[in-house]
Amino acid sequence: MGHHNGRQATRTRRWRSAFAAVLLLTSTASSASAQNYSFDARRIALGGAGGTPNIATKLVERQRRYRSILIPVGLVKAISDYRVFFPNRDDFDFSRAVEIGTRPLHHTFGGDDIRGFGLFRDIVDARVNPDLNAYRSSGFEVSQSTFEEGLLALTWGKTFMLRQDERSFHGIYVGAGPYFGIQAGADFDSELVGILNSSTNRYVPAATFGLGGTERHQLAIAITGGYHARFPMFAQDGEGASRNGMYVAANYHHLWGLRMDDIDARLQLETDSFGLVSPQPQAPPFALGWQESDDGRGLAMDFGVAFVRNRWDFGVGVGGVANRMTWSEIERHLVGLVSLHDGNEWVHVRLPVTDLKRRFELPVTFTSDVAYHREAWSVLTEYSHGYQGHNFRSGLEYRLGKVELRGGGRYNQGDVHPSFGAGFNLRRNFGIDAAVFGTKTFLESKPKLGLAISLRWDKRDDPPE
Repeated sequence: MGHHNGRQATRTRRWRSAFAAVLLLTSTASSASAQNYSFDARRIALGGAGGTPNIATKLVERQRRYRSILIPVGLVKAISDYRVFFPNRDDFDFSRAVEIGTRPLHHTFGGDDIRGFGLFRDIVDARVNPDLNAYRSSGFEVSQSTFEEGLLALTWGKTFMLRQDERSFHGIYVGAGPYFGIQAGADFDSELVGILNSSTNRYVPAATFGLGGTERHQLAIAITGGYHARFPMFAQDGEGASRNGMYVAANYHHLWGLRMDDIDARLQLETDSFGLVSPQPQAPPFALGWQESDDGRGLAMDFGVAFVRNRWDFGVGVGGVANRMTWSEIERHLVGLVSLHDGNEWVHVRLPVTDLKRRFELPVTFTSDVAYHREAWSVLTEYSHGYQGHNFRSGLEYRLGKVELRGGGRYNQGDVHPSFGAGFNLRRNFGIDAAVFGTKTFLESKPKLGLAISLRWDKRDDPPE
């Protein structure tokens, strides 16, 4: 038993270190597929517009080309709390695991001031307060059903030019980078939601409250090869005509899976005749199925085209075509509690490894974007459908020399999340960007504010990549 615990502790430390290394490496990247994974405070302040998964739009030389270096204000907490991801550890916390996985990089104001998280912590510790009203708060509004998903897909590499002149180029792109996808959901019983959201004490006697939660994250290294090109179109003279043309890009990603965890948790709370949680439930109150693997293979493809005519940019793209991962040598675990009181120990059963394989697919993302540039200002808009359904983003940037002001918004699932920020050009090729943006925590329906900060290195004097 001691040998098993030591082996598990070693593996936990190893994967915690691996996760930290990935986040540190990605903090120097220029873009990501979801706003909470974005490493560029400038684009976040513009509502996320310009952080498009359309790889052809990324080829376009816009008003300027730059690299963003994230100051990961939320990274310390993400690393220090990584232990909450492991269901067989005493400090496992499903809600915190999802919260960290979907928002690892930026600070969320009030993100830790949610008493509803106390219910999950007390379940893990088997010290649930019989009076569920202890977990309610007038400032916390639980969503009856919630779903989160996102993809961090970043590549560093180089385009080897086959032919290039002032108006066109053709090249082969080779690169590699991290590929991290997460999907999570939770469903609360409506009566339990009523208690947690109530401003006064509520009791429901002789009732059974159900709560279910799922979470899956997949970490891989993507080895990428692609074709990038610019064709000479709209070559007539005009304002900004030096950028004119049709830009085409296609990437193929071979995914080498490093880690997969798939968690399915079910909680059942039974109340007595007084509406308090029963100390002697009729059925085991908590059960969790957990599958893990460190042997995966997969693929994904991205395609895009963008047109530039003077001050206008237009683009359409599709990302994550055939996006799938197949995992082998899956270890299966059953974890449960026979009581939610008195600090009872977890029951952990490890099932034999079989030749079972599991295949998971991630959403395909369709994107269209339009931008217009002037010397002093730019407007960017973007529509996408894929992760989190329909998304519309728009932003305006006004440049005042040393200071740049930005504002925008993001529409998703019936909610509008505003964003605003500023950039400070400290030197000709160096600046700092900050953004405050609207977001939501995993379990709470009430909007929150997030903070993102990044350094910016302009590359206008460098040759195209």
